[in-house]
Amino acid sequence: MNQNNKVKIFTDGACSGNPGPGGWGAILRCGDKEVELSGGEAATTNNRMELTAAIEALARLTRPCTVTLQTDSRYVVDGIEKGWAKNWRRNNWTKSDKKPALNPDLWEKLLNLCEIHEVTFTWIKGHAGHAENERCDQLAREKIPR
Repeated sequence: MNQNNKVKIFTDGACSGNPGPGGWGAILRCGDKEVELSGGEAATTNNRMELTAAIEALARLTRPCTVTLQTDSRYVVDGIEKGWAKNWRRNNWTKSDKKPALNPDLWEKLLNLCEIHEVTFTWIKGHAGHAENERCDQLAREKIPR
């Protein structure tokens, strides 16, 4: 996006029913440039949409970047920041309670992108007036298939 390679990403996922049709939204900001991304799926879960938003945003970057990614998903933040996803992958997508980890396909993609970029995941409270989170929620909801 620009020379300094410092990017702020904001993401959100939404579902109408869980599982059900869902959507995701993301904002990428680098310097004075901003890009909005969004998409949807007919049959999904909220957690899959939260992961997809982060994946699609990071995949849009054209070179390694230092990224701050803000999301209202504890699932995404804790999965990366607490090392859960790396442990699940190391244990053939099995959690510590011996149950299968959910969404291994998406966690694999996200972990691979985090190896390209230096990403810090930050949790923000959803539906609390955070402008970018509200916009990402709107983008996600607009893409939920009807």
